Amino acid sequence: MDIHAFPLYRGQMEYVCLACGTRYCADDLLYTCPGCASVLLLEDVHFDTLKTHDGAYWRTLFDTRAATRCTPLRGIFRYYELLAPILEEQDIVYLGEGITPIIAASDELSASVGIPFAYKNDGQNPSASFKDRGMACAFSYLKSLVRKFGWDEVLTVCASTGDTSAAAALYAAYVGAPLKSVVLLPHGKVTPQQLSQPLGSGATVLELPGVFDDCMKVVEHLAEHYRVALLNSKNSWRILGQESYAYEVAQWYAWDVRNLCLFVPIGNAGNVTAIMSGFLKMYALGIIDTLPRIFGVQSEHADPVYRYYAVPKEGRQWAPVKVSPSVAQAAMIGNPVSFPRVARLAEKYTAIAGEQAFQVMQVTEQQIMDSMILANRKGHIACTQGGECLAGLRNAKALGIIGKDEYAVLDATAHALKFSGFQDMYFSNTFPPEYGVLPDSRLANRPELLLDVSRRSALDDAAYTVEAATAVVKHLGLQKK
Repeated sequence: MDIHAFPLYRGQMEYVCLACGTRYCADDLLYTCPGCASVLLLEDVHFDTLKTHDGAYWRTLFDTRAATRCTPLRGIFRYYELLAPILEEQDIVYLGEGITPIIAASDELSASVGIPFAYKNDGQNPSASFKDRGMACAFSYLKSLVRKFGWDEVLTVCASTGDTSAAAALYAAYVGAPLKSVVLLPHGKVTPQQLSQPLGSGATVLELPGVFDDCMKVVEHLAEHYRVALLNSKNSWRILGQESYAYEVAQWYAWDVRNLCLFVPIGNAGNVTAIMSGFLKMYALGIIDTLPRIFGVQSEHADPVYRYYAVPKEGRQWAPVKVSPSVAQAAMIGNPVSFPRVARLAEKYTAIAGEQAFQVMQVTEQQIMDSMILANRKGHIACTQGGECLAGLRNAKALGIIGKDEYAVLDATAHALKFSGFQDMYFSNTFPPEYGVLPDSRLANRPELLLDVSRRSALDDAAYTVEAATAVVKHLGLQKK
């Protein structure tokens, strides 16, 4: 096989309504079913033809593509046939997204949890979050529509608590005209680091009072009544791109996912949807011979999916919740738009792998922050969502629902630097009371001033060096050679 050649296979993508089952052509910008307003998933009508090749063929193909010099295949579209196999090579947008590393927890950190685990550092994507996976697919699709229909202007819009807006603005800026980016943010609910990203990419940034759910309703109204391209996870092309996370995890472990447990934060529920969908596709093609266990994780400040699965199957009823402030800002969503997708795919997933194959864990804000700081004190770069996943793993271990023979992969969805403000509040004990977070003195860390600032101007260079060095020696208890 020519690893540098763009794939010849072309599928036929259709939107499928999860409620009424109606199918729609993929040439339209659809986000909900025009008939019943339910959410959609994308399916390749010709997917079963891929089964003419066995699992070994696909494993070899994807492993071989790891060495490709074909730019469009170097990121998430290494798995082209499983994602959006209607796109032409010229349409694919590649900014270095995907193929993020899985870093084993340090020995000390694993020992403290009582189970070996690793972080998948999706904060090493171009905009420093996992959202780039979905945006690469969504913007590639938009490029194909622009070329096909000759559109002269496309306004992309999204609601965000930070990561989505950063990714959308970055990809829109790279593609350029006729795409323009507008992002809606909940005022005061986005970290300064995350706010700087869409501004730096030149997006039109609009703030609204309220929380993410409020902004999402506005974006949905715009998408329903005006010609705009919605880029939240209601966009099924986003979900497709995010499936690449599952493919990468399986490939990292040589396609052997036995005894593997994935911990994924649930915000708008797009990522956990995509990961389940990806593993189901690989299972259907024989690429993997079993399904790993998947644990969704939610803060008690925004936990509608946990509440749904916390009761026996026959008593489950879906209900949105009112959220409270959470350090896991990307997960602070009380009415995730992708929940119907989760329910549908979880039903398929557990039918194959058993009821224990998909579970949802609840964690506290205190556990999230303690876990994030602990992980990063042991050499990781976990965001608050990464802390949320570690807290979920620790709770699962305490409850006895994960065994010592299992291995966990935790989703660090963004880079730790995006949430340095929460770290500062932890270290300085300045969290507002509604968060319910107090620093653990064993984890808190603050700079220490050793000399009065006036000493620098009062001394010449040589005297200052000696006095400052003496202060350092005294503080550290250094011994002479």
